[in-house]
Amino acid sequence: METLDLSALDLRAVNATLQAVGEGANTAFEITNPRGSHAIAVGLDAPIQVTVKGSTGYYCAGMNQQATVRVTGSVGPGVAENMMSGKVVVEGNASQYAGATAHGGLLVIKGDASSRCGISMKGVDIVVHGKIGHMSAFMAQAGNLVVLGDAGDALGDSLYEARIFVRGAVKSLGADCIEKEMRPEHLELLKHLLRDAEADADPGEFRRYGSARKLYHFDVDNAGAY
Repeated sequence: METLDLSALDLRAVNATLQAVGEGANTAFEITNPRGSHAIAVGLDAPIQVTVKGSTGYYCAGMNQQATVRVTGSVGPGVAENMMSGKVVVEGNASQYAGATAHGGLLVIKGDASSRCGISMKGVDIVVHGKIGHMSAFMAQAGNLVVLGDAGDALGDSLYEARIFVRGAVKSLGADCIEKEMRPEHLELLKHLLRDAEADADPGEFRRYGSARKLYHFDVDNAGAY
């Protein structure tokens, strides 16, 4: 494992080193002394393993492809923003808009996530072991948001076709978001997501939420809901 010390190296140099790893490589890196720096391990595009030893600022592991990034602390806003594939694991808490606009891969937050978790998600799977804040999955288009704890106000507001699974209490649902039936295929999907996210929970304890599909096209009778 190669160690990259941010107390001795420039952040640009650290990211350049990670981004330079070629396709097909299987290399492990450890980033020490992150000291809350922003945009650590962004734009990776190889199946490498990166462990960040400590907490980070905003946009950690943004635009990730193929890499597995594990943060042993907490993260600032926008972790795994626009992720395409790979896996990002946060051992602590995540600030607002975790996984924003992400197209694929798996984001695991072992603590709590703040507001707008999964905003405009486009295919990513997000599993939060703790609770999430208000307006989570706002305009979420595709993918799965799994929450083992509670969810804040306006969950799934203006949702498209993303699926939301919550084990705890939901403070309120957003516009066009409704509770839906948990069918066998959803239980099977949830079982695999929980396993991949290292989460010990029974899929049968969750409720599913999705779009009522009334806001896909503008209708003047629904103007007050927009």
